[in-house]
Amino acid sequence: MELLNREILDNSLQTWLVASVVFFVAALVLRIVSGFIQRRLSAFSKRTRTNIDDYLVAALGKTKILFLLIISIVLASSLLTLPVDIEVALEHTLIVALLIQIGFWVAEFSRESLDHYRKRSLSENPASVTTINVLGLFIRITLWSVVFLLALDNLGVDITALIAGLGIGGIAVALASQKILGDLFASLSIMLDRPFAVGDFLILDDYLGSVEQVGLKTTRLRSLSGEQLVFSNSDLLDSRIRNYGRMYERRVVFKIGVTYYTPRSKLKAIPAIMRNAVEAQEHTRFDRSHFASYGDYSLVFETVFYVLMPDYNVYMDIQQGVYFYIHEQFEREQIEFAFPTQQLFVTQTELPDELK
Repeated sequence: MELLNREILDNSLQTWLVASVVFFVAALVLRIVSGFIQRRLSAFSKRTRTNIDDYLVAALGKTKILFLLIISIVLASSLLTLPVDIEVALEHTLIVALLIQIGFWVAEFSRESLDHYRKRSLSENPASVTTINVLGLFIRITLWSVVFLLALDNLGVDITALIAGLGIGGIAVALASQKILGDLFASLSIMLDRPFAVGDFLILDDYLGSVEQVGLKTTRLRSLSGEQLVFSNSDLLDSRIRNYGRMYERRVVFKIGVTYYTPRSKLKAIPAIMRNAVEAQEHTRFDRSHFASYGDYSLVFETVFYVLMPDYNVYMDIQQGVYFYIHEQFEREQIEFAFPTQQLFVTQTELPDELK
């Protein structure tokens, strides 16, 4: 008993032994609890459709043993009588370790999120992988910069001047490269908002073509005539974009004129001919056909239908099939197509006597 009461550094040997036991037990319990939570969350994530719990499992997997040991040391030290300087140092160490551990958790969560997005983008827009990598680098730099500044602040370092210097430097860099940064943020906006993807056919003002690549600064299109069109990302987002790649169906409107000499019975049969012409084609949905107006030289019928595929060649094949069918039926029914004509009606009148 005398040996246990012997003091070492202002604490009895018995107190040191109890603190040591608390340290080992706390370290073991924290390790077991951490593993248990990770396994339970992993099992739960397999039963859900969302990916957020998968990211949390990956983040918890980055829990560092050193962090758990530091917590155990602080818990054990609470049983000891220590100098104020050592207590303050342990407190600062715990806070810094917590900040670094949070950094590891957030970094792994963001990495898993971006990896999932990158894999999904490989098939749809391979060029966006570069943008995703840059976004990941930007997130990591920002995260660890914040952790570093918070750690310095916890250690008693005045970071006001440092933040001010970084702010002034950031403003100077931003002003010097605002065009490049504008295109970079536009690239991130394209990646996140996805107004178009590689392979989509776009029309921008007088330019049109298929998207080949979305880069950090520019987006490249391949025009119908073969040349490559290059647009800066910021200019591209400022434009009015017509994206035919997102078209699910195509609305078709066409008009046909027949002569004024066409009998009324045949006029009434024309809408049915139009319907049959459309429904005879595959991948179509008939909407309407009406005697729309009296034209200058024809009776005008307007027909509307939908092509249920976005492909332009399919649309042209269907339209050609519709026109051939109408031509055949008009020949069979002896209905004449109208064409621009002009008739002059001359009336003969008697001249007054005084003019004879």
